[in-house]
Amino acid sequence: MRHEKAYSLLDLARRLAASPEGLTLDEMALETGVGRRTAERMRDAVATLFPQMEEIADGQSKRFKIPHGLDGFFQDPTTEELLELNKAAAALHAAGAAPRARALDTLERKVRSAMRGGALRRTAPDVEALVRAETIAVQAGPRPFEDESLIAAIRHAVMAMRAVSFVYAGGSTPGARRVVAPYGLMFGRANYLVAAEPPGQEPRNWRLDRIGEVEVLNIAAAAPPEFNLAEYANRSFGIYQDESQEVVLQILPHGADDALGWRFHPSQTTQLQADGSVIVRFTASGMKELAWHLFTWGDKVRILGPDALREAMLEELALAMACHDGAPASRET
Repeated sequence: MRHEKAYSLLDLARRLAASPEGLTLDEMALETGVGRRTAERMRDAVATLFPQMEEIADGQSKRFKIPHGLDGFFQDPTTEELLELNKAAAALHAAGAAPRARALDTLERKVRSAMRGGALRRTAPDVEALVRAETIAVQAGPRPFEDESLIAAIRHAVMAMRAVSFVYAGGSTPGARRVVAPYGLMFGRANYLVAAEPPGQEPRNWRLDRIGEVEVLNIAAAAPPEFNLAEYANRSFGIYQDESQEVVLQILPHGADDALGWRFHPSQTTQLQADGSVIVRFTASGMKELAWHLFTWGDKVRILGPDALREAMLEELALAMACHDGAPASRET
């Protein structure tokens, strides 16, 4: 058997052992990127290798799972997996996200402690060498430190499907106590609670560094079943949520290589032009944050649309020039 086929079978076995409810054939095909017939053959091969695999009736279909996990022989992590886990923890530490960084540190220790002695001895020197040879560049700019107790309270509220009350030092009425239905957390340059006030209304973003005196209430509250946090986040170029617009950018020829290797937005399409430029299209809100980002492209980008983005860019340019040439600057608030 070729190595890639053996790896595919082991990967499927891990997925079947990691799923509490098991996987259907269609789910196996989707997760492994193969057709249904291939998924059937892979399932049969896994059943031969792992006879403890169970078949569970689920309506008109069947689910399959491997109970009690896999033997440690099949679970030892690779050098690359341990390296990326270590780098992810280091990046969170550097970004001031100590609570989440400690969770990854603990996970890495658990993984290492579960490894067989021989595998750990073989892997550890390679991981240490690569950790010294690779790092993650931390983006410039200020970031708030994370409040571990606040994040823990919000996570508890989300899991318990309970409302949250807090004093918010922002918005139209700074210092007012708010009661919201928590939908989830978004982490980035600033960290946000996504929540609806009152429950049932459109969600808003609440900065965690402006939240104080948080309480988890004994009031049922949760995101509606159809709400998807990733889709909500993807509607905006950054954090600000406003009307979505069709964005069209022309990356000039001397920036084309950068553009083809850069993802502006999950919905983007790119088209190489005859003159060597690249047209980038995507749908997003948050024109001000997009304008801020486009500053980093200097003379490599031209805004073709929408007008709101061009106006936001010109406004930011005017404010920056006024600030630096001594002319008075004004901004609507």
